[in-house]
Amino acid sequence: MSVEQKALKLDPKAMYKLSYGLFVCTAVKDGKANGCIINTAGQIASDPNRISIAINKSNYTHDLVMETGMCNISVISEEASFELFKRFGFQSGRNTDKFADLAMTDYAIAENGIPYILKGTNAFFSLKVETTVDLGSHTLFICDPVFMTVLTDIPSCTYAYYQSEIKPKPQPVGKTPEGKTIWRCQICGYEWEGEELPDDFICPICKHPKADFEKITVS
Repeated sequence: MSVEQKALKLDPKAMYKLSYGLFVCTAVKDGKANGCIINTAGQIASDPNRISIAINKSNYTHDLVMETGMCNISVISEEASFELFKRFGFQSGRNTDKFADLAMTDYAIAENGIPYILKGTNAFFSLKVETTVDLGSHTLFICDPVFMTVLTDIPSCTYAYYQSEIKPKPQPVGKTPEGKTIWRCQICGYEWEGEELPDDFICPICKHPKADFEKITVS
C-alpha cells in the first residue's frame, strides 16, 4: 500500500458508490403475508440458475423466509411512488398488516401462494431457498427461481434513482424547543435528537448504522 493510500481515511460513503437495485421481498406463513424492501438481489449462477438475496435479520420478513424457505421478489421500477417504500420499508410487519388496506389491483397472488407487487414494479420472481449463509446482520439466501416473468418495460429503480427522484427531500431543520442537536439518517431522513448518537445506534426505519447519520447543529 502506498503512502498516499495509507493517508486516506476509511470513508463509509464509498459504499454509496456501489450500484444497487430495489426490491419488495414478500413471504407468507400461517396465512399471514408480509414484505420488506431489500437492495441486494441478483443472479449469481446460470447453470443451475441461482439468485441470491440478503435480508436484515431484524426484519419480520427475514423470519418468514427462513422458516418457510420460499419468497417472491418484485423488482421496483422507476414508476414506483414513495408510498410503496413507506408501506414496505418504514414499518414492521410484526405489529402491522402491510397488505390490510392495499388495493387488490396493486398486487396479485403467485402460484406459490405468496403475493407479489403489481404497481410500481416491472418483474417478479418466485424463489425457493436452497441454502443460507449467516452474514452477521443479514442472512444470504441462495435461491432457485421456480418462476419469473416481466410485468412492464419501465426501467428498474436503482438506489441512486430512489435517492434523487423518489425520496422526498429533507426539510430544513428548525430550532427545537430544547435546543438539542439533531442527527439525521442520510438514507431515509429519520431524525434523532441528542448531543451524541450512540456508536451502536441503528436507524429504526432503514436499519443503517451511525456511520450513515449526519450531525446537524441547530442554531
